[in-house]
Amino acid sequence: MNPLILDKYASQFRTKNGYSNTESIHLKSLLHKLGVIAVFRPLEMDISGMAIKVGNSNRFMLINTARTVGHQHFTICHELYHLFIQENFQYQVCSTSIFNKKDKEEFNADSFASKFLMPEEGVISLIPDSELANKKISLATVLRIEQYFSCSRTALLYRLHELGLLKKQHLEDYKQDVRKSAMDHGYSLKLYEKDFQEEVIGDYGNLARKLFEEGAISESHYYSLLEDLGIDFSKIIKNGNEEV
Repeated sequence: MNPLILDKYASQFRTKNGYSNTESIHLKSLLHKLGVIAVFRPLEMDISGMAIKVGNSNRFMLINTARTVGHQHFTICHELYHLFIQENFQYQVCSTSIFNKKDKEEFNADSFASKFLMPEEGVISLIPDSELANKKISLATVLRIEQYFSCSRTALLYRLHELGLLKKQHLEDYKQDVRKSAMDHGYSLKLYEKDFQEEVIGDYGNLARKLFEEGAISESHYYSLLEDLGIDFSKIIKNGNEEV
């Protein structure tokens, strides 16, 4: 897809959901607002996540929390492309922030995520005039931008290079010692760490019940879905059989 069209879609999606092109987005709040069912859990597979769309209203994403928090944020935006922008989308397992042009829709999803998470106007507003004039972005500014937009270093460096704001030489330099650079500048390391979190956002339980009642899934499948929410069904059955 033409980069300018992706720019337009990213900007329109921000506007539609009440965000300007300079502010950062609280992505989990946005998922609630959009009605996306999102499961966050650590995965053994070397993937970033996946997205599923059923009809026009049922949207689901899985985010691998065995990846850094910054990477998770980028993955959410990547999956939003599949769920809300891509035409005739149904299902995709994703490895994000690769920008692989051999896979057209995965590249589009990465590009959309970059533009949606880090809009050009917002990025430029955080760069001092002297650095803009020389196209020499300092490490301190890189850290300021990635902390503000809660993005990974890899994704931000790609975005700065795409915008013509960072030369290849500095791009390679800034890829090194990411955690140490953040610590040296007094920032929290949370963004650069894997949190292995388990969380469900959205009406997951009610949707699972609806699918079971409509015969779309089996009883055992329904129970396994509830277990994803942390519900130990064996205990529920046991307690239900106790005399009172």
